[in-house]
Amino acid sequence: MPLYEYRCPKCRTTFETLRPMREASSAATCPKGHAGAERVVSLVASRTYGDGNEAFSMGGGGCACGGGACGCGR
Repeated sequence: MPLYEYRCPKCRTTFETLRPMREASSAATCPKGHAGAERVVSLVASRTYGDGNEAFSMGGGGCACGGGACGCGR
């Protein structure tokens, strides 16, 4: 089961929960019991290595398409 991140608009709590993919877009209940938390896009960090074993970090805020034809120019 995938892990999804949600944010509660009432108490502003951000939390993660395991849910089936078919329920990913459905509102969740936060740990404090408030209904209506909505799914947010999670940031993912990744590290790749070049030919000389130098590390390249992928920073947040840019293209997240992973090199596909998404139109972000990478």
